[in-house]
Amino acid sequence: MNSERPSLPELALAFLKLGTIAFGGPAAHIAMMEEQFVRRRHWISHQEFLDRLAAANLIPGPSSTELAIYIGFQKRGWRGLVVAGCCFILPAAIILCCLAAVYVRFGSLPSVARVLYAVKPVVIAVVAQALWMLRKSAIRTAWLAMIAIACLLAYFLDVPPLLILLVAGIAALVVPLFRGGSTHSFIAWFATLLPASPTVADQIPFSIARLFLTFLKIGSVLFGSGYVLLVFLRDDFVTNLHWLNEHQLLDAVAVGQVTPGPVFTTATFIGYLVGGIKGAVVATIGIFLPGFFLVAMSGPLLPRIRRSTTASAFLDGVVAGSLALMIGVTWELGKAALVDIPTAIMAIASAVALIRFRINSAWLVLGAAVIGWVMNR
Repeated sequence: MNSERPSLPELALAFLKLGTIAFGGPAAHIAMMEEQFVRRRHWISHQEFLDRLAAANLIPGPSSTELAIYIGFQKRGWRGLVVAGCCFILPAAIILCCLAAVYVRFGSLPSVARVLYAVKPVVIAVVAQALWMLRKSAIRTAWLAMIAIACLLAYFLDVPPLLILLVAGIAALVVPLFRGGSTHSFIAWFATLLPASPTVADQIPFSIARLFLTFLKIGSVLFGSGYVLLVFLRDDFVTNLHWLNEHQLLDAVAVGQVTPGPVFTTATFIGYLVGGIKGAVVATIGIFLPGFFLVAMSGPLLPRIRRSTTASAFLDGVVAGSLALMIGVTWELGKAALVDIPTAIMAIASAVALIRFRINSAWLVLGAAVIGWVMNR
C-alpha cells in the first residue's frame, strides 16, 4: 500500500484541476489520472490503480468519475470520497450549466468543430501512452493476454461491456479448462452474448421528481461510455417522455463531449433545458449519486478481494478485460479523430512529447484547445 496520504485540500485541488482540464471522455480521464496519481504524485501503485479501475468498470455509472471517487476513498476515507468525486464533477457541471443558459437564451452555441478537431488527436496520444504504461501490470501471463484478446474481439462484436468483464473474470478462474486448447470456444462464448434492448417507459408529464428519478435510474444501471449514455438519454427524454427533441439531445451530447470533466455532466445541460437551475442540480445529483454509493459499498472489499486467491484471480481477469475495452474505445476514437494528415501529425507529435519529453498531458490538451479556438476565429 502506498504510504503517501495527501491532505483534503491537496486532494480537492488535484481533482478540481483535473476536472477543469480533463478533455476527451472517460478513456482520456483515466489516462490523466494514471499520469497524475501513479507516475507523478505516487499516491497509489499501478496495481492499486488497475484494481480500482476494474472495480469501477464492474459497477454502473461513469467509470472515470468512480475511479476518482475510489482514489479519494483510499487516500482519505469517507471525506476523501466526497471531496474527490465532487471536485472532479463540479467544474464540468458549472461549465455545462452556463452553456445551457446561453443555449436557452440564444437557441444555439458557438461552433466547437475546430476545437474538437485540434483536441481529439492529442487525446488519442494521451490514452495510447497510458495503455502502453499499464500493459505490463494488467497482462502478466499468457492466459491473461488470451483473455484480453478475446475481450477485444467481443467488444467489436458489440457484446455489452459488463458481460465482457464478468466472463473475463470467470475465465481467469478456469485456466485449466482452456489450457492446452484453442481459444475458439472461449471467443464463441463471448459472441453468443447479445446486447439487451432498452425498455419503453410510459409518457409522464414533466416534474422535478421524475427528472431526478430518471437520471437516478440511468446512473444506477448504465454501463459503458458516453455513447451508451446517448442511447439511454434518447430513449427516456426523446422517445418516452418527449421532454427534448432530437436536435436538442445531439446539442447536449456534443457539448458534453467538448467540455472537460465527466461526459455524464451532459445530464446537467439537459436538466437546465427542461427545469432551469433546479433541474440542472437535480439531474446532476441524480446521475452521479449511485456512483458514490456503490464505491462506498465496494471500496472496503478490494483489499479482502486481493487477499483471496480465487477473488484475486477473478479481478485479474477483469483488469485484463478493462484494458481490452479501453483499447477498443481508443481504436474507435482514433478513427474519428485522425481524419487527415494534420491530425495524424498532431497525434504523433503529442506522443513524442509525452514519451520522450514527459510533458504534462494537461498542457498538451489545453494547448490544442487554444489552437482550435484560434483557428475558429
